[in-house]
Amino acid sequence: MEHIIWNRQMECADRETIRQIQLERLKKIVDVCYNRVPLYKRKFDEIGLKPEHIKTLDDVRHLPFTTADDLRDSYPFGMFAVDKRDVVRIHGSSGTTGKPKIVGYTKQDLDNWSEIMARVICAAGGTPDDIVQIAFGYGLFTGGFGLHYGMEKLGAMVVPLSSGNTERQLMLMQDFGSTILIATPSYALYLADEMEKKGIDKDKIKLRLALFGGEGHTEEMRAKIEKQLGILATENYGLSEVGGPGYSGECYLKQGMHIAEDQYFSEIIDPNTLEPLPVGEKGELVITTLTKQAFPVLRYRTRDISWFNDQPCQCGRTTMRMAKVQGRTDDMLVIRGVNVFPSQIESVIMSMKEVEPFYEIVLTTEGYMDRIEVKVEFSDASLLDDFTKLEELRAKIKHNLRVILNIDAKVSLVSPGTLPRFEGKAKRVIDHRKNK
Repeated sequence: MEHIIWNRQMECADRETIRQIQLERLKKIVDVCYNRVPLYKRKFDEIGLKPEHIKTLDDVRHLPFTTADDLRDSYPFGMFAVDKRDVVRIHGSSGTTGKPKIVGYTKQDLDNWSEIMARVICAAGGTPDDIVQIAFGYGLFTGGFGLHYGMEKLGAMVVPLSSGNTERQLMLMQDFGSTILIATPSYALYLADEMEKKGIDKDKIKLRLALFGGEGHTEEMRAKIEKQLGILATENYGLSEVGGPGYSGECYLKQGMHIAEDQYFSEIIDPNTLEPLPVGEKGELVITTLTKQAFPVLRYRTRDISWFNDQPCQCGRTTMRMAKVQGRTDDMLVIRGVNVFPSQIESVIMSMKEVEPFYEIVLTTEGYMDRIEVKVEFSDASLLDDFTKLEELRAKIKHNLRVILNIDAKVSLVSPGTLPRFEGKAKRVIDHRKNK
């Protein structure tokens, strides 16, 4: 099929043109932040920085960082750079504790958001002929609305089902002939599992494409979903603090997520020294918004670990690409002095045919020592009657985890269907440690 490039002028621009656009917009947004956002004026004054000191893109390293704490401390509207009467939409973070990180949008912000979402959708392979089932929640969470308006801008038919109500999801998916699924990868797995349980004929499902966001997932998990649903699955990335989804998204070649560089200036920094790293080196992603009117953000520390590729993509786009997020600097699990990322454990689980793609990580303290337990569902229910084979499978998983993690993890095998299924963002880590 023919793949659309939504904004060829921007998505296929040469590096020099992109950098010129970024510098012009960076200077303007720095001036706005200094003069209209008290937090930034205070931070600038503390280090003796003035907007006119920013003359090149390299000067961005002199700007102060913005953290999640800054946003929480400015709750609810302290970061707004426009009058409240000019704010037409409010969204917020999907945090589970404390007050949310509130962000605002002007009409122009919403237009820009729809524009970059249309780019992401077209890059993945979406067309105006698609019927799009959105299984993201609608509310303060930005995911549902971002994809919704991007799809409408493209001209696709949108089915705004929101999250949950799986039986209805499956019924309408068949009745409407939905061709694109918008969901978390965890929920896509759950849908595939329910289809199989209900004996739904795959011929009745017309899905061909999924756009995943809201949580990370491994390549092994993606491959499993693609096989079970018979689709192409792409990943897109964004966060409420910088506007929501649309910051970047994979094209159909799945070789990194293309960044909307006319809307954002991006850095990878060393999370320890806070110094910018060269293209290709892994570190923490830092984002500066270049066009946000209501809620501009300078050098926001995402805590997400990735790296950049500035080479043109075979799809024809020339914008910088970011690698799939490898984990977070603040969800890294330190177990007996060893750094462990949940994604490493997921990679092991997803690579094994003998187990289901559902797992749970339980952290406890025994004495003064942290312990990690990985609960996994075995696929073959007949193993319940064969203790020897169950033990062989448990030992195999334990060995595979040891190879990847460099520590021993307790492995508990549970019956199929035992572990929680998630309709939204999956909560796979249960931390009972005494001194977290």
